[in-house]
Amino acid sequence: MEISASLITVSYLVAGVLFILSLGGLSAQTTARRGNGFGIVGMLLAVGVTALGHVSSFGLLAAAIAIGAGIGALLASRVAMTAMPELVAVLHSFVGLAAVLVGIASYLGGHAALGPTEQLLHEIEIFVGVFVGALTFTGSIIAFFKLRGTIGSKPLLLPGRHALNAGLVAVCVVLALRYVGAPIDDGLPPLLIMTGIAGFLGIHIVMAIGGADMPVVVSMLNSYSGWAAAAAGFMLSNDLLIITGALVGSSGAILSYIMCRAMNRSFLSVIFGGFGADEGKKPAKPAGEPEGEVTPITAPETAGLLRSAKNVVVVPGYGMAVAHAQYPLFEIAELLRKRGASVRFAIHPVAGRLPGHMNVLLAEAKVPYDIVLEMDEINEDFPETDVVLVIGANDIVNPGALDDTSSPIYGMPVLEVWKAKSTIVMKRSMASGYAGVENPLFFKEGTRMLFGDAKKNVDAILTELRSEGSSAAA
Repeated sequence: MEISASLITVSYLVAGVLFILSLGGLSAQTTARRGNGFGIVGMLLAVGVTALGHVSSFGLLAAAIAIGAGIGALLASRVAMTAMPELVAVLHSFVGLAAVLVGIASYLGGHAALGPTEQLLHEIEIFVGVFVGALTFTGSIIAFFKLRGTIGSKPLLLPGRHALNAGLVAVCVVLALRYVGAPIDDGLPPLLIMTGIAGFLGIHIVMAIGGADMPVVVSMLNSYSGWAAAAAGFMLSNDLLIITGALVGSSGAILSYIMCRAMNRSFLSVIFGGFGADEGKKPAKPAGEPEGEVTPITAPETAGLLRSAKNVVVVPGYGMAVAHAQYPLFEIAELLRKRGASVRFAIHPVAGRLPGHMNVLLAEAKVPYDIVLEMDEINEDFPETDVVLVIGANDIVNPGALDDTSSPIYGMPVLEVWKAKSTIVMKRSMASGYAGVENPLFFKEGTRMLFGDAKKNVDAILTELRSEGSSAAA
């Protein structure tokens, strides 16, 4: 079955509009489901029209789709929500690898019908697309291993790393000059050498980014994968792929910029792998160095504080995600709200290891959207808060970010939970957070430490509150 070029163009335009509507829907929790729906319909339309207009062997296409869909469904069913950042990083690597393969294949295929100017532009498209794709591929793989914990979160800061990166980019420019306009036999070696250099750059750049910046890295790699897809669209002369890649690339870049502002990080410093980080500063205090005595608290005592509290704020972190404590936590919030207490959830822009990670977990537990507030919306309310419950969060509630100039996270806006009357921190141990720095919050006068598994502790608090309610009803 063949369809006209004009119908393909119109279909691509409709799919592009659906993708834009999808991004618009994903901008708010209340419209996210609808946004996903737009994206699904747009992608089905795009794949269907592309298949009808450009594919000659539907059997091979069906087999490829079946294999890919099977692998995707298997991964999606097995990956826990806590591992979602790792999955996203791996998916970004696939896009980068696809751009590399498409670029090399497009170059080897040749375009004898193109004029000199068109041929020049096409070769530049291939070179840039392969460069961005290779950098995205290897960078995403390193991000995956860092998020998984296989590679430590500490940044690898090699001496002269910025000069090294700049030198490698300069070598790629020289290779581009040798590649453009050369016959395939002479142009292929520079293209392949550049691919290897770009792959090394991806590894080096992401290795130089510390754990505290990993949420930004995931967003940044999302942007890179979008630009790689757009480059593949130029190579294949596919308008929809160009539109989609540009949407993903620009939205990922904007999100990265917003997150960098929320962390008081320079956008360029993250992109170039820690540019200016830890330079000219005195060494940070080693993680785990004691700063005072902590005051422990038990689950029944925590329940007692919550019973008498009129204003409660819950600060979730990655530890809550690991323990799957969001479900009983919502039940606690509902019990307290029925008693007349104000209960709200405070979300830091980089809580968890993926933008919006905590919002998705809370939505999954049916927490109402109107009581989930961002850091800027709630930070001024902590002095009037009776109890703050910090569950598995560390770096985003670290007061050292505001007053310790030697801290790697100095300057990052944080949730100022220590200003509340009582702050209860749930942690398994006194281990440092993902950024690898000590947290003075644990030693402050109003802080109580509730050690142990977050899920078990939250269940114990819930049991205490229920039993007190049952006794009062009897």
